[in-house]
Amino acid sequence: MKMVYPTFILNTNDGSEHPFLVCVPDMEIFTEGDSLADAIEMARDAIGLAGISMEDNKEVLPVPSDQAVAIEKVKQDTKDIDFSKGLLTYVDVDFSEYRKKVDTKTVRRNVALPSWLNYEAEHAGINVSRVLQEALMNVLNVKRNI
Repeated sequence: MKMVYPTFILNTNDGSEHPFLVCVPDMEIFTEGDSLADAIEMARDAIGLAGISMEDNKEVLPVPSDQAVAIEKVKQDTKDIDFSKGLLTYVDVDFSEYRKKVDTKTVRRNVALPSWLNYEAEHAGINVSRVLQEALMNVLNVKRNI
C-alpha cells in the first residue's frame, strides 16, 4: 500500500552536522538530515519503519492529513521548534515495497512432504526452500526485491 504523508523540513542554518530537522505530524515522527535530499530520505525511512511496525502490531496506519490539518497539527507542538516555518513537502512510501527492502530475515517453517517426494527432490539436487519461495511468490503475484 502506497501512502503520501505531509512532512515539514526546517533548515536551521546553524552549521550543525544535521541542519535539516524533519517532522511528520501524522505519525509523530521527528528525524534529521544533512541535506534536503537526505532529510526527505530519512523521513521516508522513518515513515516506512513506523508503518511496518504498526502493521506488525495490527495497528491501522494513520490516514495522511491534508495541508491545512497538517499545519494545525505541527503548530500544536511548537514549544521547542516551530516546524510550521519550514518547508511543507509530501513524502511517499510504498509499505509493501519497503517491507521487502528491510525485512529480509529468513523465517524457518516446518513443511510436510511425502517421503517419496523428498527423496526425489534430494536426488535431483532441488533446493526445496527455493522452490517453495518461488511458488509462493507466483501464487501471491509478488516479486523478489533485488
